[in-house]
Amino acid sequence: MKRYVVGIDIGTTAVKLLVLDGDHRIVHEAAREHALFTERPGWSEEDADTWWDNACWLTRRMMEQLRARGDGPFEIACVGVSGMVPAIVLVGADDRPLRRAIQQNDARCTEQIDRVKGQLDQDLLFAQTGGFTNQQHILPRLLWVRDWEPDVFARVEHVCGSYDWIVHRLTGRWSLEVNWAAESGMFDIRGRAWIEEQFRRFDLPLRWFPPVRESLDIVGAVTPLAAQRTGLPEGAPVIAGSADHVASALAAGVIDEGDVLIKFGGAGDILFCTDSLKTDERLFFDYHNIAGKYLLNGCMASSGSLVQWFVREFVAQDPPGDIFARLDDGASKIGPGSGGLVVLPYLLGEKTPLFDPDARGVFFGLALHHTQAHVFRAILESVIYGFRHHLDVLAAGGHHPKRIFATNGGAKSRLWLQIAADILGLPLISYRAHPGSSLGVAFLAGKAAGLYTDWSEVRECIPDARTHQPDAAAHAVYDVTYGVYRRLYTALRDEFKIMATTFSR
Repeated sequence: MKRYVVGIDIGTTAVKLLVLDGDHRIVHEAAREHALFTERPGWSEEDADTWWDNACWLTRRMMEQLRARGDGPFEIACVGVSGMVPAIVLVGADDRPLRRAIQQNDARCTEQIDRVKGQLDQDLLFAQTGGFTNQQHILPRLLWVRDWEPDVFARVEHVCGSYDWIVHRLTGRWSLEVNWAAESGMFDIRGRAWIEEQFRRFDLPLRWFPPVRESLDIVGAVTPLAAQRTGLPEGAPVIAGSADHVASALAAGVIDEGDVLIKFGGAGDILFCTDSLKTDERLFFDYHNIAGKYLLNGCMASSGSLVQWFVREFVAQDPPGDIFARLDDGASKIGPGSGGLVVLPYLLGEKTPLFDPDARGVFFGLALHHTQAHVFRAILESVIYGFRHHLDVLAAGGHHPKRIFATNGGAKSRLWLQIAADILGLPLISYRAHPGSSLGVAFLAGKAAGLYTDWSEVRECIPDARTHQPDAAAHAVYDVTYGVYRRLYTALRDEFKIMATTFSR
């Protein structure tokens, strides 16, 4: 009998589903979109019931297509779910969401952040959690609900994340995967326990928070009711799952000390695998899906979104065709350094490693000889300068890359990947197609079910890797322009604050 494992990813724009077999082959992929609600400035919400409806639609279709393959009887050996962290789902006594989920990038609770910063020793908080109070933390957002939606707050019985909610709908059991806890700002990452002082100080019930589970832990089995809704077999085991970016790193093959993933998404993510639990105030921290391993990670506010902005505002869409292929072709004819043009990509401020919301984009060195191709290439280069900045921070902490993997939409561009290899001065491994988190959490389900025995097997799930070697001459040019990039921010930091004050957000 064939055995399959299922990975479901609750993403920002869609629920994605992927099925793996015991031979590491992807036998089914599908996705269904859902809405992001941004009805007020800084708000970011989604409907948790829609996530569940989409997951049910996808699993029913998956089961129909697996039966239609005609390969005989099969078993769903295990199900895993990944998702955005730390999104918040507030659930009442009737097991129904009390309001839309508040997403991890929601920025409504600035007043509550200031209140928490005034009441919590930030140095102690960093020692306990690996981070300082920020808009992603759970506590300020719960305080916002108490301040502005007291009727909702009074009815809360459970607090969980995006993927924990789907795990609950599948199994009827409550759990929190360990990285949701780690990113909550309320969890001691070394003691692996809630910081009860925070709950007491802010009068929050600890009972709201379900047991914290490791990624591979079996939380429960698909219930009869969930089997009716999803088409999944009753009794199929379900694991605690994974934070989406952690599962994506696993799926890329980031499993050994020194492995690095750079993600060319709307934001630019970089994750470094280490065997020791160390934190850095300029970076974020996560547990790896593999026990005893950890991830230091950074997130640049603007990466692919900067490219999209440039194309939308400054590039004519005619003639029809692949506009990015045409832009790549033009930029490939421009030499390293874009003819003396250097861009600071901080159009949304910057997260790591600067943590400067007042930072802004800069086009430095513009001259009349510069063309659209020069500007486009300089934008691509600026994102990689940002990745190199993170590698400098990691190196200062004694963390040196051994292998660099690249994924997500921007990794489809050979030009951008070659620029990355040249600026970083290291070989870069990319994939022609990479499913991301859904593949990572499906592999976790397979590991829990015994389909796979070694973590290195994850690399067999995407065999079409290609390597981009750095060019020494290009790297020498980029050493000069990268230095300009770093000094520009330092020189302009105070000016950014003046402009932010004058033109308030």
